[in-house]
Amino acid sequence: MLGKILSGRYKITEVLGRGAFGVTFKAIDMQRPGNPECVVKLLKPLTTNPKNLEAAKRFFNQEAEILERLGKHPQIPQLLAHFEQDKDFYLIQEYIEGHDLTKELVRGNKMSEYEVIKLLRGILEVLAFVHQEKVIHRDIKPSNIRRRNSDNKIVLIDFGAVKEISNQQLGSQAQAPFTIPIGTPGYIPSEQAKGIPKLSSDVYAVGIIAIQALTGMIPEQLPTDEHTGDLIWRYEVQVSSNLAKVLDKMVRYHFSLRYQSAGEALQAVEGLLSKSPNILPKLPNKVFLGGGIAVAVTTVSLLLFSIIPGKGNFLTYNNSNYGIKIKYPQNWQRQDIENAITSEVVAFLSPKDNHADNFQEHLSISVEDFSGTLAEYSDEFKNEIQNNFTQAKILNESTTTLANKPALKLVFTTKNQKNRLKNLQVWTLKDDRAYVITYTGTIDDYDKFVETAEKMINSFQIVGVFN
Repeated sequence: MLGKILSGRYKITEVLGRGAFGVTFKAIDMQRPGNPECVVKLLKPLTTNPKNLEAAKRFFNQEAEILERLGKHPQIPQLLAHFEQDKDFYLIQEYIEGHDLTKELVRGNKMSEYEVIKLLRGILEVLAFVHQEKVIHRDIKPSNIRRRNSDNKIVLIDFGAVKEISNQQLGSQAQAPFTIPIGTPGYIPSEQAKGIPKLSSDVYAVGIIAIQALTGMIPEQLPTDEHTGDLIWRYEVQVSSNLAKVLDKMVRYHFSLRYQSAGEALQAVEGLLSKSPNILPKLPNKVFLGGGIAVAVTTVSLLLFSIIPGKGNFLTYNNSNYGIKIKYPQNWQRQDIENAITSEVVAFLSPKDNHADNFQEHLSISVEDFSGTLAEYSDEFKNEIQNNFTQAKILNESTTTLANKPALKLVFTTKNQKNRLKNLQVWTLKDDRAYVITYTGTIDDYDKFVETAEKMINSFQIVGVFN
């Protein structure tokens, strides 16, 4: 095929890939100025059965019609031509200069939460348009998602497996080889493997890609729950509870429990950053784990400002947006976070002993939506601690009060890359919201500031309605 000219204008220059239904080539368009590159898809099904060949032709024409509609989106390749030549079927599409996600999702490498959220949003924005057109892609995987060189945007390619919803109940025995097996192991959910794909089948595949990016593991490495069929993945990575909940819902085993379309999933992902969409890139030295637990602050970023040192003097922090108030020492540094990923609102850092002090004891406050009971929230926290923290051990659990409301207190140890840490955590519920205060210190220095931390916790007030 190399060097062959199709339809008098498309000259084949390179083989890009082979699949069950044909071959994909790179070509140049000899009739356009500059001879731009394009993609040629040759449909060549592995069958000689006349009925199946006729079905293949219908499939080819359907794909062309759908690509004509979808190609109006700037992040989907345009259909340039489709024709039959020498009893073979050809599709000509725009070539996207760039690389596919297999170059970014390197086995063993883990992306940050912010990078994963950006990736999710980029994919789902394009897929939401596809779903609005009532089309299921059915083969979402890293090699079918390209990063365009010109603007670094996500482009969704290879719609050879597309399926219109209106045709889902159609298909004779002759058509079965062309509808049922489409998809890639690891990214294909159970209902799609049975030949009944849904819009949420694409959502599942996107969720798998995000988990792959977070964990550095290929899908086949991830175990499943023997009772529910759901993936077990959280233990492989330290991840905030908010993002984990979104991903868990995207990849639920049963399609009815997932987001029902890319648009729904996109709304959930955008909600993670809706309050402060640009905060995460500004905090590269701050590591957070789920449920608002602050794990380590290694340096003081430019967002911090210093308070004039003073002994025993307290300032008042008042946040009317979250309806909270707390007193903190004048010589502690305050960091206004309002991080929608971790639910953290503010953190207070203790003074450094000296320049060699690489860990600052700190106290943080988180506010997140929660409609359950105090006991249920406690169970969630303990599960997160055990599942997400290295060498976690719960030392003490007791009842207390916070902001004059019933509360629970937990003391537990964890470990980061350099230090053994000890944490004091107190939380309460009000109006379907959880208010969590966490004090964290190294094992050796925890006692140095725990009395101050307890004074801060005792001064905490819930003074208004969360906006």
